[in-house]
Amino acid sequence: MRIDYNKGGLISPQLLKQRRTESQGNGGPKKKVMLLFPPDWYPSEPYLSLPTLTAFLRRAGHNVVQKDVNLEMYDWYFSADFLKRVLKRVPQQLDRLKRLARDRGLSEEETQLQMALCECTRSRIADLIEQAERAKAIIRSPDFYDAEKLEWAMNVFREVTATISLVYAPARICMPPMETDLSYKLFMSSEVLAAVEDTQVNVYRDVFEHIVKPAILEEKPEIIGISIVLRQQLFSTLTFCAMIKEQFPGIHVTIGGNTVTRLRDVLPTTTNLFALFDTAVVYEGETAFLQLVEAVGTDRDFNEIPNLLWRDDAGIHTSPVTSSENMADLPPPDFDGLPMDRYFVPEPVLPYLATRGCYWGRCEFCDHGEGYTAGYRTKKIQEIIEEVRFLRDKYQTRHFHFTDESYPPALFRKLTRQLKEHQLGIAWTTHIRFEKSLLDDEVWQDAEDSGCKFLHMGYESGSERVLKLMDKATTTEVIQRSLELSSKHGVWNHIMGFFGFPGERYEDAKFSMQFLEDNREYVHSIGFGTFDLSKHTPVAKDPERWGITFYKNPEWDLALDYYFTVKEGLGVEDAERVFEEFEQNHYTGWDLKIYIREYVFLYVAHFGTNKLPALQFRITPEQSSEALANV
Repeated sequence: MRIDYNKGGLISPQLLKQRRTESQGNGGPKKKVMLLFPPDWYPSEPYLSLPTLTAFLRRAGHNVVQKDVNLEMYDWYFSADFLKRVLKRVPQQLDRLKRLARDRGLSEEETQLQMALCECTRSRIADLIEQAERAKAIIRSPDFYDAEKLEWAMNVFREVTATISLVYAPARICMPPMETDLSYKLFMSSEVLAAVEDTQVNVYRDVFEHIVKPAILEEKPEIIGISIVLRQQLFSTLTFCAMIKEQFPGIHVTIGGNTVTRLRDVLPTTTNLFALFDTAVVYEGETAFLQLVEAVGTDRDFNEIPNLLWRDDAGIHTSPVTSSENMADLPPPDFDGLPMDRYFVPEPVLPYLATRGCYWGRCEFCDHGEGYTAGYRTKKIQEIIEEVRFLRDKYQTRHFHFTDESYPPALFRKLTRQLKEHQLGIAWTTHIRFEKSLLDDEVWQDAEDSGCKFLHMGYESGSERVLKLMDKATTTEVIQRSLELSSKHGVWNHIMGFFGFPGERYEDAKFSMQFLEDNREYVHSIGFGTFDLSKHTPVAKDPERWGITFYKNPEWDLALDYYFTVKEGLGVEDAERVFEEFEQNHYTGWDLKIYIREYVFLYVAHFGTNKLPALQFRITPEQSSEALANV
């Protein structure tokens, strides 16, 4: 099934070009814009949305301040200033628990929390402050490449966030960030709004006061844009929106990003949520946001701005037109203003995007195409090389993450040859499909010579039957040969898959497990889970074809995936049991001390090999025998 890009009235390239020309030549006042990237995301590299928008707006003459609030928050978490604040909150939390004990008694979990708080002494906090600062120093220095020191630092981060959680409980603050939980449901707007106002659990209110508010007071922006990548970022984003509206009501606030696009049909109906911001940009944001910036404060009709949702006295509206970007018109990302030396890495890793959309666009489980209103597009190879060279030299880095959804085979071949011929001397990582056209040894030799060090590879399943159901158009033979070639040429492969695709049977899942075990000498790391029925996937759009029934709870208005049942094959609970079986019995060499993708990438680039036993957990002979006995 090909992606359907028919999402509104797509503006013609000619009209879009005319509007850009009018915008660039209107001679109107230039605006002060602040762009925010909110928590929670791992602070190992800049997220590309801000630098991309920054470059586009600055080229049009606007004054842009970009702030990676996520990075600054984690830098603050692991500091004396924040941990001293934690110490001051301990008595407040204990008082809260005492009141609860008088009113209704404490649960077992609350009693354990009370005991842990009593151990959160001044000396304990002093020790954590010292360890946290040392941990940050390790990850930003050559000591990063000592696996034991890096593991120690990561454990310190986990210990610190666990301590932070004590004073914001029942919220749970985590490292890795994606596990953070404010104890409210993300799939209900009423719960999100309640979380925004909850001063006990909502750590982002403190983040706003310490990081965002001072920046607003200093910079005095007219417009603030916030980019939401993960649904989890709704908590922090809407907290910031609410507090901006309370304290700076004259600032126009807009939100955008992948999550906003996926919620585009819901946002106009959630009036209480939409009251926290003025506009939302869906799909690709460069042209739409630029036109919005230049329209704010004027009498221009927002109805003419593509990809826009907006609120006024008459209600919430959706623009009747959409737009997509011509890749040749986009400047390279602009990272100026981001504190590159404060990311949690010893050497900067820069993201770069050469394509938009997926060249394949047929996987039945995938909803990536929802972010676009036009098909696959790419920059020309010479432009890619020139921009990578420019970024390498400007920011003095040799590490690049090509964040394309799936790098096309023809472009992969061109890129590796051109990087090799131009001798750019970079190390890079990207995402690819298993393709028959990439099975030549010469292709992988070029990849090795060009600096390719780490590849995310879409395995999905080791069952030929399930691969056909998914329309992956690959075979286990192609997968096996690709793994052999990448391993041979020093490229680390990270294999991504899942259990429970509609129609998959237990024997299919066993094929997936066994295939990986049979090829474990070529597989470097894995990322597995269970199938999620996202609302925008081809499967969800044609449930009868797939023999599934899914359920929509009307109160779960922000839900982006659904619980479902199947007529045959593995159901949701069955898939969870299969996943647990795989977790317990898989090859232990895939269990890594350090699992953050940028960290593994930097290790492979630094040591020049995909054989890195120092990253694996050490297990005793007894544990090894037990693991083998369970296979």
